[in-house]
Amino acid sequence: MKKADLGVALYLLSAFVMLIVSIPSWLLDICLALNISLAFTIMFSTMFTKEVLDMSFYPTILLFTTIFRIALNVSSTKLILTTGSPGNVVETFGEYVGGGDLVVGIIVFIILIIIQFVVINKGSERVAEVTARFTLDAMPGKQMAIDADLNTGAITDAQAKEQRDKIQRESSFFGSMDGAVKYVKGDATAGLIITAVNIIGGVAMGVLRQGMDIGDAFDRYTILTIGDGLVSQIPSLLISLSTGILVTKGSKDADFGTVLVSQLFGIPKVLYMVGATIAVLGILTPLNDVLFIGLGLAFIIAGRSISGTIKTEEIEAKVEEEEVAAEEIRRPENVTSLLQVDPIELEFGYGIIPLADSNQGGDLLDRVVMIRRQIALELGTIVPIIRLRDNIQLNPNQYIIKIKGIQVSEGEILFDHYLAMNPGYVEEEITGIPTFEPSFHLPAIWITEGQRERAESLGYTVVDPPSIIATHLTEVIRKHIAELMTRQDVQNLVNNLKETNPSIVEELVPKLLGLGEIQKVLQNLLKEEISIRDLLTIFEALADHAAATRDTDLLTEYVRQTLKRAISNKYFSEPGTASVVTLDPKLEQEIMNSVKQSEQGAYITLDPERIKLMIESVRKELEKLESMGKSSIILTSPIVRMYFKRLTEDYFNDLAVVSYNEVESDVELQSVGMVTA
Repeated sequence: MKKADLGVALYLLSAFVMLIVSIPSWLLDICLALNISLAFTIMFSTMFTKEVLDMSFYPTILLFTTIFRIALNVSSTKLILTTGSPGNVVETFGEYVGGGDLVVGIIVFIILIIIQFVVINKGSERVAEVTARFTLDAMPGKQMAIDADLNTGAITDAQAKEQRDKIQRESSFFGSMDGAVKYVKGDATAGLIITAVNIIGGVAMGVLRQGMDIGDAFDRYTILTIGDGLVSQIPSLLISLSTGILVTKGSKDADFGTVLVSQLFGIPKVLYMVGATIAVLGILTPLNDVLFIGLGLAFIIAGRSISGTIKTEEIEAKVEEEEVAAEEIRRPENVTSLLQVDPIELEFGYGIIPLADSNQGGDLLDRVVMIRRQIALELGTIVPIIRLRDNIQLNPNQYIIKIKGIQVSEGEILFDHYLAMNPGYVEEEITGIPTFEPSFHLPAIWITEGQRERAESLGYTVVDPPSIIATHLTEVIRKHIAELMTRQDVQNLVNNLKETNPSIVEELVPKLLGLGEIQKVLQNLLKEEISIRDLLTIFEALADHAAATRDTDLLTEYVRQTLKRAISNKYFSEPGTASVVTLDPKLEQEIMNSVKQSEQGAYITLDPERIKLMIESVRKELEKLESMGKSSIILTSPIVRMYFKRLTEDYFNDLAVVSYNEVESDVELQSVGMVTA
């Protein structure tokens, strides 16, 4: 057991021993002196601690000191009633503090009780109660602020976790303080009752047991009781004061005394006014002129001194600032910070700032958080931190999206307008400013708030500006999510899987495949928006086939076939027969004959004219699907799927190429055309 633990245990144990066993007066003196010393220690600690959480165990300290103080009260009561001699400390407080006069002692004791009950205890109790309530009410807002800072990259995950823990500790601390203040109040009440019992019991013991005169007994035992009450109430008063200091502490960056003095005596003109007022009182009234005029002059001199100090500090600060700026200019530029490239950036003009500022009611930060959650659920990968920043070089209503520092897309909104899009069946058109929806480049119009309700009643799809930006950002992230996946991201996924399925990870990595090869397979899947959330199934498929080949393209095809339920659900989830376009077997054979293998992987050697004819045929067949309102899906044989996808991906962004082995057996397919060349 540590010495500190042993000391606390003995402290509590001694309190319970004193409740049961009578102790000699000399030991009581030691315990009372210790109690007074501990009260001063607590008071000065609360004064000079910089943050309330530095004394997070203060509610427990209150409980322990209260128990110990009550035990001392019980022990002193036993000695007063049994021997009439409770020791030097109690007798000294009764005689010296009370001036040896019974009436004075009673009055001083009553004043201390009133101060503690009416002023300090009541105020501390109220402040603790209000602080606890406001701290708990502010928790959701603080949590949202942390999430926003984390999302924008202002803080790291570790810093966010630390701040959340701090909020939790603050709420627990102030909640505990709200209850712990009741200990001190109850202790004061108990001390008052014990004092009354001691006086009555002491007089009875003196008259009945020791044969004293009732007047002598009253004088003797009342002085002892007042001494006992004072020696108990003074530490209690100090701890009550400590509680008030702690719950009202506002500064977190400096010592209590320094801040208090600087705030109280830091404004020269205040000291001038006080000095003049005090001096005038000394001159124009019968008050002691020497005292008041002298005190007034002291305030004026202090004001002059502080004014000079402030001016000197301002000059020094300005000089220091200029020196730092000059030193910064002279110093070779530190370019390390300039090398950092953010994975995703959203830059916007000053007209869009209100959408990102939560203080102005903007919810763009919350939408960005939801984008990361949505993609994590749909694709099974973590989107990197999205950096939001304003750019005065942009047009006020313009925004751009960057991937790894390079602009990949842009858009423009009207802040106080809504975007209305015709889904195709609107009969009556509405007037507005023509434009194009930035995500899919569909024709749309900007309408005002007053037109919104009518547009919706006519069948238009109406979208607000934050939704436009969020949708655009989501589509850009989907398009580039594969290149955003780093080896570190893959390592994090592997570590997560290893916690629940260590055997498959140990079998695959690094015995069969390296981290880079797994990264390429996962990137291939994400490039075609195939979810990698079921990482266990993906790893098992890789483990089954990695022994035969380490070609990441071929391994991707094996994984896709293993994920055929998910792929079928993605492309063929609508009820009824699914319409697709197939590939001419002769064209498939021609593509396979043109595939050449090299050390860097497979490549296709088809003649450009043949490729051009094939692309034209694909475009023609896909138009049939579009006219039917169907998704663009081409069905191929497994062996040719990846090569055909590679040929067409530069021409058709939304084309899904699926092999027969990736379709569930219960899916009904209907071919509406065949690609030939």
